[in-house]
Amino acid sequence: MASHISLPSRDEKRPIRSRSARRARSWIVIPIALIVLYTVYSIQTAAAIPVNKWTSSATTSNPKKPTTAAAAAATPKAHQAGALVPLEAHIMSKCPDAKDCLKEMILPAMMRVYEKVNFTLSYIGKTTENDGVECKHGPEECMGNIIELCATHLYPDPKISLGFTMCLTRDYKDIPQRELVEDCALEHGIDFEKLNNCAAQDDGAFGMRMLRDSVSRSAAAGVTKSCTVRLNEEIYCIRDGGEWKDCPSGSGVSDLVIAVEKLYGRS
Repeated sequence: MASHISLPSRDEKRPIRSRSARRARSWIVIPIALIVLYTVYSIQTAAAIPVNKWTSSATTSNPKKPTTAAAAAATPKAHQAGALVPLEAHIMSKCPDAKDCLKEMILPAMMRVYEKVNFTLSYIGKTTENDGVECKHGPEECMGNIIELCATHLYPDPKISLGFTMCLTRDYKDIPQRELVEDCALEHGIDFEKLNNCAAQDDGAFGMRMLRDSVSRSAAAGVTKSCTVRLNEEIYCIRDGGEWKDCPSGSGVSDLVIAVEKLYGRS
């Protein structure tokens, strides 16, 4: 496995059609429109979301309860030398702090410690009693979360799925417009039809279960802000309101890299 991953640089602009033209096209990913209907039906309110998050690509047979893995996320564990270090970024797909977090910390750090971490991208939301999910920025954000979860489900290698998510996040206001999703899928070698099929599977229930599982696991970990970075199952740093907060080890890329390498080599 290569020691570096070829993800876009911070300021790299992808060669796609004009953003103004894309915004003028309000239509959403066609097969994924099923998800919109399912999400709108499920959401009780798309107002503020005062709660949680954490992500897993696996589905759960009982989506009303966190999975065993979700509950385990709340319990910090001792780390063994040479084992992959758990690294997680908890985000909302249409959140500007998520964009800054991925661009300024996660992506450049992953380029340096890719082989030493077990990376997970997690989502913040609130589960509802009718098997739905409430997202702070409305049903379009819920669908954006599901699209990104489907990318991770289909392409678990973060060289692909994380790059795709960063591509979407650069234009987070346009999520989940079809042209943006198509452009980013093409740029990162993702089969657009497979992505659609995942999101529309079981009339949207498959994607919703993944999102509920992700949100439930975030709740179990006690994470409430986008973007929260967790290292070795403990909060490492938070990007909130355009600022880095609660980062005792530092918010720089090198700070995170050093922290990962210390855990990875701990004897």
